[in-house]
Amino acid sequence: MPATRRVAAMRVSEIRLPLDHPPEALRAAVATRLALAPSEILDLSVFRRSHDARRGRPPTLIYTLDVRLADEAALWQDRSDDPHLRPTPDMRYCFVGHAPARLCSRPVIVGFGPAGIFAALILAQSGFCPLVLERGKAVRERTQDTWRLWRNNVLDAESNVQFGEGGAGTFSDGKLYSQIKDPRHYARKVLGEFVKAGAPPEILYLGKPHIGTFRLVGMVERMRHEIERLGGEVRFQQRVSGLHIEGGCVRGVRLASGEEIAAEHVVLALGHSARDTFAMLARSGVFIEAKPFAIGLRIEHPQSLIDRARFGAYAGHPLLGAADYKLVHHCSNGRTVFSFCMCPGGTVVAATSEANCVVTNGMSQYSRNERNANAGLVVGITPADFPGGPLAGIALQRQLERQAFELGGGTYAAPGQLLGDFLADRASTALGAVVPSYRPGVLLGSLASALPPYAIAALREALPAFDRQIPGFALPDALLTGVETRTSSPVRITRGADYQSLNLKGLYPAGEGAGYAGGILSAAIDGIEVAEAVTRALLA
Repeated sequence: MPATRRVAAMRVSEIRLPLDHPPEALRAAVATRLALAPSEILDLSVFRRSHDARRGRPPTLIYTLDVRLADEAALWQDRSDDPHLRPTPDMRYCFVGHAPARLCSRPVIVGFGPAGIFAALILAQSGFCPLVLERGKAVRERTQDTWRLWRNNVLDAESNVQFGEGGAGTFSDGKLYSQIKDPRHYARKVLGEFVKAGAPPEILYLGKPHIGTFRLVGMVERMRHEIERLGGEVRFQQRVSGLHIEGGCVRGVRLASGEEIAAEHVVLALGHSARDTFAMLARSGVFIEAKPFAIGLRIEHPQSLIDRARFGAYAGHPLLGAADYKLVHHCSNGRTVFSFCMCPGGTVVAATSEANCVVTNGMSQYSRNERNANAGLVVGITPADFPGGPLAGIALQRQLERQAFELGGGTYAAPGQLLGDFLADRASTALGAVVPSYRPGVLLGSLASALPPYAIAALREALPAFDRQIPGFALPDALLTGVETRTSSPVRITRGADYQSLNLKGLYPAGEGAGYAGGILSAAIDGIEVAEAVTRALLA
């Protein structure tokens, strides 16, 4: 594989080659595309590599390459209208400003998930010495607490899959791709910082990079140490329970311990499960509105089934890895069902943060070599489905999660049902070929009452449709577990063009909990953008 270092050159896209091409084929393919001799290419590096594995054709690798030529100017004269040839952009990150020698105000960041980490990192790299307040524990202690729920049915409501260093994304597939627009190349900054913190360098060029839970643990720890080295401070088990407000401006935060911390610039990098904090903000008069999210179930198949359906005879090829999928079906009842947080070769995990509630999510390690594939199959809902104010979506989530707890036997086991039984509307009494990965365990029965009737009807219509897209998807022995409710934040802490709350100056909602991101990469990018807004305000 050619080196992945950047070169100030031109970018050539849509170079397609077979899976097992020799290394020299890249240079030859670029030379053919540009109608040049291979010797005229001075340098070549891979910017992006993805694959096309659509059914009915052999899989191919698709490259985007940065190249430097002996006579670059002459080529531009002949190829200026080629959509697959353009100048290589400068993707280096530029700070919007740096702190003065004496700081008049220290920014406070509430939450240390991806948005909080990158907001803190950018502010620390800019010299502003941020103070981070995280309600959960440091990532290694948090991991132990999370395993206690999975193994022993013991929940720590402040240290779990949702709360603690690294945020909810720490216990996930670690996907590092997004469909958001990124004209300023912030994703490159995020990926570069992850590589510095120990992520594999291949995330810089793979089309769908991921890291996995175990690697994320060490990475977020190293990023915290870097923030502290630069003058920042990270305090754990510090839950913010109130705001100090004067004249429409934030003046500080109050901790559950009773401590008051003065601050005129507060970044709210909450996760989507900070329900008590959302309620506090509403009581404080901060503008919050309900937003759409999705509810559903998690499905497990043998990973080998998905691999064969997606890759055919090429299943198991090391460059393809474990196959993923992305599915959407628009139902006759007006609902949309889609796959969410698909985890190839992963496990279904208990993701509750409240007592007597069951929530499912998915997780993979970097190797993605567990026996099952899993994904959320979720139904989109809007505030019209849960009227009652900005916090009504939270009430619906909680209702469904408590019901799932009861259906699972009241022990944090998840209620489950075989796909064939779900479609036939009969209770399951025995497992089939798919062994559930969810811990603390699965109690078989019927999921017909686990979700609102419109959601059950939509899922029953969508499953056969998905089987037409992925043969074998409607495997009768595939396992459904419930419920999937934490797909995204049910609220938006609305902000203006300056990234500040609509009605509280100095408060900067950020990331997934504020309703402005969905996933590790988009949340990290939002954290960068908010940090830049805080920097501009501090320097004004």
